[in-house]
Order: sequence, then C-alpha cells, then structure tokens
Amino acid sequence: MMYDHTATPLRTGRAAVNGTSLHYRTAGSGPAVVLLHGVPKTGYHWRHLVPRRTPHHTVVVPDLRGLGDSARPAHGYDSATMSDDIAELMAHLGHQTYAVIGEDWGAVIGYQLAARHRDHTTHIVFAEALLPGFGFEDHTALTAHNVSSGMHLWHLGFYFQPDVPEMLIAGHERELITYMIKNERSHPDTAAPDAIEEYVRCYTMPGGVRAMLAIYRAMLTDAQQNQQAAQEKLDIPVLALGGAAFIGQRNEEQARFIAHNVSGHVFDAGHDLAEEVPAEMAAAVLPFLATPE
Repeated sequence: MMYDHTATPLRTGRAAVNGTSLHYRTAGSGPAVVLLHGVPKTGYHWRHLVPRRTPHHTVVVPDLRGLGDSARPAHGYDSATMSDDIAELMAHLGHQTYAVIGEDWGAVIGYQLAARHRDHTTHIVFAEALLPGFGFEDHTALTAHNVSSGMHLWHLGFYFQPDVPEMLIAGHERELITYMIKNERSHPDTAAPDAIEEYVRCYTMPGGVRAMLAIYRAMLTDAQQNQQAAQEKLDIPVLALGGAAFIGQRNEEQARFIAHNVSGHVFDAGHDLAEEVPAEMAAAVLPFLATPE
C-alpha cells in the first residue's frame, strides 16, 4: 500500500491506453507530476517520495508496460512506445501538462515522453540513468575501468541473449532481484523487505521476467530513437540527479546531450535515490519543479 501526506491510501485504477492496460496510483492536488520507475522495480519504488509531493502536486504513479500490475503485451517495449503509453494515460486522467520524474529506465522513457510530447511536459527530473545511444553501451564492456568504478553493467549483455536468461532466472527471481537492488546501493539496508516482496510478487507473475527482458532487448532501438530525438534538444528545465556510488556526475553529462537547460546534483547514495535518500531527493525536486518553464 502507498499513502499520501495525510496517510490516506492512493487511489488506484487501470486505463486502456496505446494498445495495452496500465495500472496506476494517484493522489494529491495541484500541478500534475508523473513518476516513472525503473527495473527491476515497480511504481512502489516511489512510496517514500509520494507523500512528500502530494501537498504540492497531483501525483500519478504508473506501473510501466509489462511491469508491476500493468498488462504484459507481447510487443512495444521500446522507450518511444512506452512513453506514448504514459502520454495517453495522462490525457486519459485529464492532465494536459505535467512534470516528469524518472529514474533508471523510467528516466529514459521520460526523456522520450518529453521529446515526443513537447507541448505537454514542463520539467524533467532525470535520475540515475544512462541513455542508450550516448555511451550506455560502453559500460557493458569488460574493462578494468568499468570494473573498478562499479559500472561494469554485465547484465545487459546477459539479458539481451534470447531464451537463456529466462531459463536461468526461472525459480531464482527473488535471488536476482535482491542482488540487483542491494548491490547497486550505497545503503543496502534501505532495500526494505516489503519492497523486495512487492518486486518479487510482480516479477514472478506470468510474463514478468519476459517483459523485463524485453525492455533490455529493445536497447538498440532505443539508441536510434534517442539519437534521432536529440537532434532537437529539449528547451524545458532538466534536473539530473545522480548517486555518487553509481552513475553520479555522468547523469548530468548525459542530460546535456538532450537538453539546453540542465542543472545537476549528486547525492551520497547509490542507484535508487527515492528509496535510499528520499528526503534529500524531495528537497532537491521541490524547488526545481517550481522554476519557470
């Protein structure tokens, strides 16, 4: 269960959008902001940030296509298609303009959302993400630098291989998710049991691992989409947030490939800012969302 600042459970619903069905939660009042989670997480990732936002904003927390309690269609896991899912969801909910807070793959999807729906997005928080097409792929290489810096993303190549990951992950979803969540944090104790249980519940549902892997397997398509979109940089404000123990300052460097108006901040944290340092993240996001478009 997720709660707003008054300890009231968030409203939940499902919306038929863009050829699929998305599960979402919403609460609060004021300007709209949509929170996009990464992998291997769900909208539950934002449970600590939501009550810090609902006094100021109408918050929409979807489970991305194929993840959480959203439907798991056979296709459509490239970031452009998944961003169109969110654009249709926000229109369905009556939000014509909105800010975007994305982390990990949710930040990549959030970028495509802003690039493809420029008249509707007002601000982007781009947290702990590398963009396919702009150096993300380099971190899959087995090099001394990647290994020593903690940025050898070995799992990307593993996930890209068809069939073998499904075979090896089956029955070990809990072990994989726990390892990935804890290993990428400076503060592994913030991987609370309730969050692990929720992520495992969703990724062990039929099609859960298949959908997760499909997102990674669309990475080459994502690279082409990002390179094409970046030919016209975003004019809206972008706040790049990194964790010092993971992507860190590289986050702001990535954002400058895609936008003119970029500011950045690096926290004493790892990859999952909204679970590791939610109060600090909220303190950085609040004034940013109040800046003029």
